[in-house]
Amino acid sequence: MTPDYAHSYIYVAALGLVGMAFVLGVVGFSRLIQRRHPYTEKLSPYECGIEPLVGDSWSTFAVRYYVYALLFVVFDVEAVFIYPWAVVFRSLGKTGLAEMMLFIAVLLLGLLYAWAKGALEWE
Repeated sequence: MTPDYAHSYIYVAALGLVGMAFVLGVVGFSRLIQRRHPYTEKLSPYECGIEPLVGDSWSTFAVRYYVYALLFVVFDVEAVFIYPWAVVFRSLGKTGLAEMMLFIAVLLLGLLYAWAKGALEWE
């Protein structure tokens, strides 16, 4: 290991320690200056402006919201795979291009299927 690599690790470790000290300092300072006046309203659970449910916890939710969110996550994560491919595009050659076109075709097929099923409708 050359001395340059050792200095790089020292700089990264020092920056990490400074970052942690900054975060702990800000959180500690805010803890010192905060107002502490707990009352019933403040201690009650908050659920998006709706009175919290007391009693029966079963309620109906539309499944389409979950499907919409799941589709977003799937396509968002898949789009992340395209970036490393674009970085090394020239070194992969025609085989890499063909594989990525197949990958994008499968993604488009999935998107068209979700669209045809009405999973992207937000009503």
